[in-house]
Amino acid sequence: MITTVIFDIGKVLIDFNIDDFMKKIFAGHEELIPRTKDAIFGGGRWDRLDWGDDPENVFAAMTAYAPDCGNQIRYTFSRIGECFQKSDKAIPWIKSLKERGKKVYYLSNYSHLVMDANPGCLDFLPLMDGGVFSCDVHMVKPNREIYECLRRKYDLIPHECVFIDDLMRNVQAGIDFGYQGIQCVTQEQAQHDLNKLLEEGN
Repeated sequence: MITTVIFDIGKVLIDFNIDDFMKKIFAGHEELIPRTKDAIFGGGRWDRLDWGDDPENVFAAMTAYAPDCGNQIRYTFSRIGECFQKSDKAIPWIKSLKERGKKVYYLSNYSHLVMDANPGCLDFLPLMDGGVFSCDVHMVKPNREIYECLRRKYDLIPHECVFIDDLMRNVQAGIDFGYQGIQCVTQEQAQHDLNKLLEEGN
């Protein structure tokens, strides 16, 4: 029986689209996008924020990679909160699971930079039973250690948990750990797949 639902956050409980964001903030100067996007999001540099690295150190690594893009990188950072949008479906989804008696946690590769830039996106957190942000524990998915960190923190029984993530590599890592898994392609699809799994388990 499934007693616990574990959510990723990005593209599961909140929406974001890097390409649309970059087109918005560089409207009229689209020629700046490829180089700036690569400097920020390529080469694992952005991922360092999820590990909990200091944003200024990460910014320095980005500008060292692309010295000609320093102003564009800083400008993108100054507006990064606009890349993330609340989903109107997140709170009703969580409430519906709580009403069914399920525990609800989050397990997310997330940075303090993004938290501070748009805290309103995380308005559902008080409804949840807890969770783990990668930046707080200096571990990231799909490394096994972060799945174990969540399990240990809340004394979870893996086979009673289902983990929902937009990236299949993270879902598979959860399955390998012992959780059941659902890839979130769309919220509607993930809700349907989760409801089916919960009904089969009753």
